[in-house]
Amino acid sequence: MKSNKLTRSILIAMVLGIAIGYAIHQFAAPDTILAFSKNIKLLGTIFIRLVKTIIAPLVFTTLVVGIAKLGDLKAVGRVGGKAMLWFFSASLISLLIGMLLVNVLHPGSYIDLSQADNSGLKDLMGKTSEFSFQKFVEHIVPSSAIGAMADNEILQIVIFSIFFGVAAASMGDYAKPAVKALDVFAHIILKIVNYIMNFAPFGVFGTLAAVVAEKGLGIFQFYFIYFSYFVFGIACLWAFLLFVGYLVLGKRLVSLLKHIGNPLLIAFSTTSSEAVFPKLTEELERFGCKSNIVSFILPLGYSFNLDGSMMYMTFASLAIAQAYGIHLDIGTQLTMLLVLMLTSKGIAGVPRASLIIVLATCSMFKIPPEGVALILPIDHFCDMMRTATNVLGNALATSVVSKWEGALEGE
Repeated sequence: MKSNKLTRSILIAMVLGIAIGYAIHQFAAPDTILAFSKNIKLLGTIFIRLVKTIIAPLVFTTLVVGIAKLGDLKAVGRVGGKAMLWFFSASLISLLIGMLLVNVLHPGSYIDLSQADNSGLKDLMGKTSEFSFQKFVEHIVPSSAIGAMADNEILQIVIFSIFFGVAAASMGDYAKPAVKALDVFAHIILKIVNYIMNFAPFGVFGTLAAVVAEKGLGIFQFYFIYFSYFVFGIACLWAFLLFVGYLVLGKRLVSLLKHIGNPLLIAFSTTSSEAVFPKLTEELERFGCKSNIVSFILPLGYSFNLDGSMMYMTFASLAIAQAYGIHLDIGTQLTMLLVLMLTSKGIAGVPRASLIIVLATCSMFKIPPEGVALILPIDHFCDMMRTATNVLGNALATSVVSKWEGALEGE
């Protein structure tokens, strides 16, 4: 009942945010619109920052406890191998769907070159640099565990946590007090989640009111076809993921979707998959996934299994090339796909992280990087779709691996 109440509150907040934002956009002066957007956006910023304060300690504690509870290092390797099989297969399919859609539907040809958001592009340009193998390795391997946690570098935290968890598991009973303490710490953080989630409707309201007040709904007039094709691609990806999920989970897939409905809605409305990591952990355990599997698979998924973002990266990169009339042969597109498979690993589940990767990829393949400004006006709405897809993909991955391991309760 509490979950249903939160869902209703979020839905109401979404409607109010869009309505009030549109009213401000229509009737307020430009200076008033900018001031309103800047201030009301703080509600969303506060919510995201509250959640981000607990992401690093939660990923560390749950992953270490999950590995330690698996006990046998062979089990860690077996479960991790199955998870990676799912992650990379789903990522490859997601990238291929994006590539196929752009080649068949040519959404880039419908982008209006006059609608570029150059001011938004400047913000992104400061956060990215051209891809290199050295930067990729440096991004993966932490130079400081504390620094990785301070910066919320999830992939680096995962790497450190795996070493820590494997070491604890290898020490047997001697490490049990430390594992027990981390387990208690994780449950305390999950309790904090319940408090933070009460602020979710305000965050949703502020996020949507700000973007609609500033952009208005008129952007769909220019980007309706581009956005429609992307939504069609997301629908195809959902259909594929749910079909595979049904093959493994059977009728329990419906129950899973009911459990993750609330996290999906929060992710969709806030455009942050990080915002639902703690809640998703709880719901998957309620669904029947054992805590040690959830604690191990879900943090890995947030680094290696962002299906919606993967699909959008090929879709957006190739659409920008089409908008500028740049032809990329199939070989070049497949090379881009492999590059995206690497560069996307470990990107934060926060708004516009995908665009930073797209920007770097465009630079690498001689596509005008300023072309990213062409898709910025509609990106917030695309981000809503891809973030929800990331959450769905990780929920399915955790449930499927739990099923394969015989660790799905309530069968």
